[in-house]
Amino acid sequence: MLTLASKLKRDDGLKGSRTSATASDSTRRVSVRDRLLVKGTCKVHFPDPNKLHCFQLTVTPDEGYYQGGKFQFETEVPDAYNMVPPKVKCLTRIWHPNITETGDICLSLLREHSIDGTGWAPTRTLKDVVWGLNSLFTDLLNFDDPLNIEAAEHHLRDKEDFRNKVEDYIKRYAR
Repeated sequence: MLTLASKLKRDDGLKGSRTSATASDSTRRVSVRDRLLVKGTCKVHFPDPNKLHCFQLTVTPDEGYYQGGKFQFETEVPDAYNMVPPKVKCLTRIWHPNITETGDICLSLLREHSIDGTGWAPTRTLKDVVWGLNSLFTDLLNFDDPLNIEAAEHHLRDKEDFRNKVEDYIKRYAR
């Protein structure tokens, strides 16, 4: 199995030796979610370098309905983190069953309490939040339990027209 850790180790051999602490770090296994993040679909930006608890995440899906769009999310990490989840809002207007046009997001890991048991827990990290937001455009796209009911019903009625509306929103708001 090819992993990012093995690639780093192989690249390290080409560049020369590192310190033993760095080499041991590069031999750790890299999870699927980390590989998704490495693909370049997510970028973090700190508008104010003095406020590291507030940052913007840009997700650029490379597949599915939202391919080609750039979606901005504003993230604020509260003082009570990691006992409470970060606050996240979508800044890009979008036609999505799990994100309202005003930026509210339906993602269970962003809830302090979740019926399905997948809500926020102190063991979760900001990496989990980034993974979850990225996954809202692929495997976590959920038409069965929508926040934007109109978008979900639109998809059920006419998938082609839904796709056209998503593409129109991307052209207007997500470039």
